Amino acid sequence: MVEFWLCFVPLFVAVDALGTLPIFISLTAGLERARVRTIIWQSLLTATAVALAFLGVGKGVFALLGITVSDFMVAGGVLLFLLSLRGLLAGERKHLLSDHESIGAVPLGVPLIAGPAVFTTSLLLVDEYGLIPTVLATVANIFIAGIVFWASDAINRILGETGMRTLSKIASLILAAIAVMIVRKGVMSYLN
Repeated sequence: MVEFWLCFVPLFVAVDALGTLPIFISLTAGLERARVRTIIWQSLLTATAVALAFLGVGKGVFALLGITVSDFMVAGGVLLFLLSLRGLLAGERKHLLSDHESIGAVPLGVPLIAGPAVFTTSLLLVDEYGLIPTVLATVANIFIAGIVFWASDAINRILGETGMRTLSKIASLILAAIAVMIVRKGVMSYLN
């Protein structure tokens, strides 16, 4: 039980459900509630499947392909940065992402919920506390993100249309900053 909580806390920070909420709201603004629920489930299932698969084969695949965690962080950061630019430069919310069928999987499930921070943290935690506590803490934190997303409708009503546009631009700017931070950490880790 102690191992679970020792895994839960760093993974809670890595998943960062509250930090991802503005991005979720901006990506799903204007969609029907039924579609938003589908996106939530799609994001949770994708994040869980990818995070658990990564726990199972991450180190082996990285070693086989010669990929370091630093390489993975830089690639994930670049992807997030490109998504943030689309959000910042889009004139209308409709143009942020044209493919609403897959936003639950990408970018919400991966790399926003389960991304480089979760992958790196979980690999370190498996070595320190074991597979079972790490898996349980990973799944618990991903589903906490789902609960936070589920409550987004109330937040949406409070903010209104202007608030949502403002939040969308702020979220894109924050996403750009997170992307730069991930790339920086990847480069610094590589140099060390």
